[in-house]
Amino acid sequence: MLLPSSSRWLVGVSALLALPAAMANERVQVVTSFSILADMVENVGGEHVEVASLVAADGDAHVYSPTPGDARALSDADVVIFNGLLFEGWMERLIDASDYDGVLVTATDGIEKLGRRDAHGHEDHGYDEPSHDDAHDGHDHGSDDPHAWQDLRQAKVYVTNIRDGLIDADANNADAYRDNAERYLAEIDQTDAEIRALIDEIPASTSVITGHDSFGYFSDAYGVRFLSPTGLSTETEPSAANMARLVDVIDEENVKALFHENMTNQSMITQLAEETGIPIAGTLYADALEAEGEASTYLGMMRHNAHALNDALAQPGHDDHDHDDHDHDHDHDHDDHSH
Repeated sequence: MLLPSSSRWLVGVSALLALPAAMANERVQVVTSFSILADMVENVGGEHVEVASLVAADGDAHVYSPTPGDARALSDADVVIFNGLLFEGWMERLIDASDYDGVLVTATDGIEKLGRRDAHGHEDHGYDEPSHDDAHDGHDHGSDDPHAWQDLRQAKVYVTNIRDGLIDADANNADAYRDNAERYLAEIDQTDAEIRALIDEIPASTSVITGHDSFGYFSDAYGVRFLSPTGLSTETEPSAANMARLVDVIDEENVKALFHENMTNQSMITQLAEETGIPIAGTLYADALEAEGEASTYLGMMRHNAHALNDALAQPGHDDHDHDDHDHDHDHDHDDHSH
């Protein structure tokens, strides 16, 4: 028997109202280890993904302690994406605990790795790399600097790895992932050019100090020299001796500015400013996005950092062609990873 027309209309409306929920359930469930990766995935995945980040914006992945809820999130995920290079020393244990068996993406696969210090040899300046005796607690970085996203050319490898992981999990939407990745890679190239123009106005001999040693890839790509009192780990407190040696280094290295980071202890930078009279020029974003504001996306974060450095250090009319060396010496076409 046919339903009355009004009843058929209600049934049709109910089906339409249920459709968005059904579509949401069909989206690829992606879990990332930290906020920068989450933003990259949202750019590549678009409407086809639902992304959750274990470490939120302004959070510190170095010292994060996973929860039972994190293990459940992984067990329900279709794709898990993490940085690798021991940036998240706790990640392998979490994956094991969750019995995760979906697509696993190591975002740094195929990058050109840097050592624990950047290409300028800062380890020779008299302050020691902190010891990582707590490696068994999951916070040892090993011999490689894991902060590769600080070089936008390396970030293109991240994007292609993310694209390929999403395609592995959801081949039906492969064309959308490829199109989104191509658009995002073009935005990365444009942002890279903007950053080079800003940094070229800073004399190559200039050095800055940040809360921990997270800008080695930025330095290698764009030319600004970075020093840090703690090395790679945010959990390491600098010794009094290291702080004293760093004050001496400041005098030798043409340090012009100090910067806070959004997720590190700010007291050590404040102490250096008091002891040296060098101004704190602002906040840089290294390992986590800003919760709200211009640094709340990956490319926005990179632009913010470049503008902050330019505002503090640029000399009007200066165009340091020494920075061009970074363009030519390290101009590698990461699109080779594209298919």
